[in-house]
Amino acid sequence: MGNRLYSREHEWIDVDDDVGTVGISDYAQEQLGDVVFVELPESGRQVTRNDELCVVESVKAASEVYAPVSGEVVEVNDALGDDPAEVNADPYGAGWFVRIRIADAGELDDLMNEDAYGNYLSELA
Repeated sequence: MGNRLYSREHEWIDVDDDVGTVGISDYAQEQLGDVVFVELPESGRQVTRNDELCVVESVKAASEVYAPVSGEVVEVNDALGDDPAEVNADPYGAGWFVRIRIADAGELDDLMNEDAYGNYLSELA
């Protein structure tokens, strides 16, 4: 595991060198309920921070997942096509969505660490 950071939209990114693994937080998967489908981008797609990255459909609603950083999608978690419930079961492990080669590491400065994200969640309660 690298250095996990969080966005205000409840995405997380684990940074390892210049690649970040992206998923949604435990809070986000709880809000969504049972995930039934995940629409992932193509590998090689260029993404811009805060642009739509994926769509997650649950029994309650469909929700967009936004790119926490700009860069190139270098890998997608194809296993979610067969087992989207991994997003609920293991949001920080097997339920990851994509890996992005980070274009501008400075964008990471706008994200929250674990403690700051915990404080942010307590403000939402």
